[in-house]
Amino acid sequence: QVQLVESGGGLVQAGGSLRLSCAASGSIFSLNRMGWYRQTPGKQRELVATVTSGGSTNYANSVKGRFTISRDNAKNTVYLQMNSLKPEDTAVYYCNAEGILVSGRANFISWAQGTQVTVSS
Repeated sequence: QVQLVESGGGLVQAGGSLRLSCAASGSIFSLNRMGWYRQTPGKQRELVATVTSGGSTNYANSVKGRFTISRDNAKNTVYLQMNSLKPEDTAVYYCNAEGILVSGRANFISWAQGTQVTVSS
């Protein structure tokens, strides 16, 4: 009932920048926390950054000062601006959204299918 569509991944050289976007659509009554996670082969998915509907943000220590999360509540879209990228940032990045559905005011948690970010040295 909720779809998340990501865009913006790709290949970039170390020190470069990328911007990820994720738009939520469907039977959404309200969107609460939205965020970005990443995963590399053989490792658990880890938090990158989250932002609440009120604009409060949380970052992994490894990306503080380099990545910025933001959202456009009118467009149900979350962004991740990634600067000063490092090879260790290479991963599949997943958008996540938590909120309430129109139907029955049920809570939901949705994940996008993931977008590859590759940083070459």
